Amino acid sequence: MVRRGLATCFALLTRRHAVASYFHSSRPLTLYRAASTLAMPVRANTAVIPNRRAGLPLAFDSGASDGGMASLSIDEIKQLLGQRGVIYQEDATLVELMQLLQQRGAQYPLEVPTPPERKLFPREMDRVEVFERVSPSVAFIQTSIVRPQSMFSLQQNTYPLGAGSGFVWDNKGHVITNYHVVNGGPAGRPGGDLPRKVTVKLAGMDDCVEAKVVGWEADKDLCVLKVDPALLPLAPIEVGTSSDLRVGQSVLAIGNPFGLDFTLTTGIVSAIGRDVDGAGGRPIKDCIQTDAAINPGNSGGPLLDSHGRLIGMNTMIYAPNGIGGNVGIGFAIPVDTVARHADQIIKYGQNARPSLGVSILPDGIRKQYAQSLRRPLEGAIIADVVPGSPADTLKLAPCERKRAGVLLGDMITAVNGNAVKKNEDLLCAVEESDQDQPIRITVQRNCDPNRVEELEFIPVQRKALRNQ
Repeated sequence: MVRRGLATCFALLTRRHAVASYFHSSRPLTLYRAASTLAMPVRANTAVIPNRRAGLPLAFDSGASDGGMASLSIDEIKQLLGQRGVIYQEDATLVELMQLLQQRGAQYPLEVPTPPERKLFPREMDRVEVFERVSPSVAFIQTSIVRPQSMFSLQQNTYPLGAGSGFVWDNKGHVITNYHVVNGGPAGRPGGDLPRKVTVKLAGMDDCVEAKVVGWEADKDLCVLKVDPALLPLAPIEVGTSSDLRVGQSVLAIGNPFGLDFTLTTGIVSAIGRDVDGAGGRPIKDCIQTDAAINPGNSGGPLLDSHGRLIGMNTMIYAPNGIGGNVGIGFAIPVDTVARHADQIIKYGQNARPSLGVSILPDGIRKQYAQSLRRPLEGAIIADVVPGSPADTLKLAPCERKRAGVLLGDMITAVNGNAVKKNEDLLCAVEESDQDQPIRITVQRNCDPNRVEELEFIPVQRKALRNQ
């Protein structure tokens, strides 16, 4: 039984091998010409794939056991065969293609195609191009306090106060930065009135250049410096707009965090319309929130869009528990605010903001009066009027203290048709208006809703009111 079973299995295997040999010998073999644009079928007997290994092609290193072809992919081998005009079977294996290439390589030696040079992705190239184009406009700013050695000495000592960033505004040598970078902190800090030395350094410079303080706006945390244009190459930054920013768009920040000059970080616009407190104590409206890494030393540096246009000036970070590093929440002053106040300082000098010439009752006290009267008081109530000011010309009435209490003054409820809900709405509307342009206000006389008037005035500069 065992012998009969072995004989039967051997007979079945012999018959299957014979059938397979007949099938392969009778099956038409279709080959394709790789070098042609169109794959044309040819007869099977026009090319035979060899079963033996031929000599090494001259194009490969003969020191390797496989001629260096082990590192080639099947597509690269087909490319080499196509360059030689060799016909190969499309479904041939890698080993068969390598054998065919070895056979033909000695007859038609060609160079192995070198891999293409690796290049940056388009987004990376755009980022590199923006940095290389804008970085010459970014300034490294250092501030020092100058003190005499003693009461009887003419020599002075210089003490470092702080460092930050800035950017070139125009070809006349004006450089914009944060007020707290030059002042060494918020307005009113100890030592704020001491003489100081401010220096500016641009990319590629070995030495710093001393700068002059043209003017500042502490409430907007902005300061304008001026350097001699002949002492350094000036490349003014391209100014964009912050009026059409959208949450999610890409931004880039260039600055000098921790003294590491000309550092680039990237992120997105996380939010818009934020109000943050400026160095003067008043809120700066419509600030930009970003997650681009902003650290101490980035203050005053530019915040750019993906095209390299200025959209904001980095000013502060959110630092919980006093942490002085980046936590992904930074704020920038919108470029529209920067441009408006910088141009005012450059054109009219220090303390040239437009003004109505009034003092405003604090919002908290206004709300207390509203509770006492049991009716809403939405607007800015005038507490005092500067003599000779536009408010004096309009005969706006301030609050008066009477025996029985307080007679409320006039309340401004709208500016140029825009409602005034709090004091900051009035101050920003007046201060951010153009010089010598009329402003229209809506006034409730003595906070009486039945006595409403529309008035118009032309603001004056603050320093003109102080002179009066």
